[in-house]
Amino acid sequence: MIRVVLADDEAMVRAGVRAILGTDDQIDVVAEAADGAEAVDAVLKHRPDVAVLDIRMPRMDGLAAGAEIRRTCPDTAVVILTTFSEDAYIARALGDGASGFLLKSGDPRELIAGLKAVAEGAAYLSPRVAQRVIAELSSGAGGGAMARAAAAKEQVSALTPRELEVLGLVGAGLSNGEIARRLYLVEGTVKAYVSAVLLRLGVKNRVQAAIVAYEAGLVT
Repeated sequence: MIRVVLADDEAMVRAGVRAILGTDDQIDVVAEAADGAEAVDAVLKHRPDVAVLDIRMPRMDGLAAGAEIRRTCPDTAVVILTTFSEDAYIARALGDGASGFLLKSGDPRELIAGLKAVAEGAAYLSPRVAQRVIAELSSGAGGGAMARAAAAKEQVSALTPRELEVLGLVGAGLSNGEIARRLYLVEGTVKAYVSAVLLRLGVKNRVQAAIVAYEAGLVT
């Protein structure tokens, strides 16, 4: 069972999202919150697998709440759910360690798929958000793109061949279980590899690792 804390300052939105999640018997919304501070308190109390946070909320916005949750309860994955898709929000959310970024205007099935993905240790971006991230990585003019590629290649140069292989599959969006099946390893071994890769790259989560993999040319 995937245990979820849901935070949005609009009760009607919370009810709608809860109804969508309720269609899947593998997901259980254990608590709701109307602002970011309440969301942090609920996560500390219930220790859910995933916290789903709106961005614009009173007292503490979803981005600040997500950063605090990642600091105080690192086993809880953070998914940002919002109507906003501006690059600044995406960059800040991913920089603070969010594992997913979904748009409220997306397909309800995408919400369920995204929660399941991050609960399994993968990262999940709404297709529209993923397009923005990839476009940003690809659009650097001349030296900018080349400098990022060179820096990424330097970052991954210290990884072992197996760690590089795992990083490439993380960059392709595979979960630990999928990587284990692809490489004929047990899932616990893959989890250890992923943790080592994140530590050696100096990144906070799988999304940031995937960006390094993309810039280093490990993912096409």
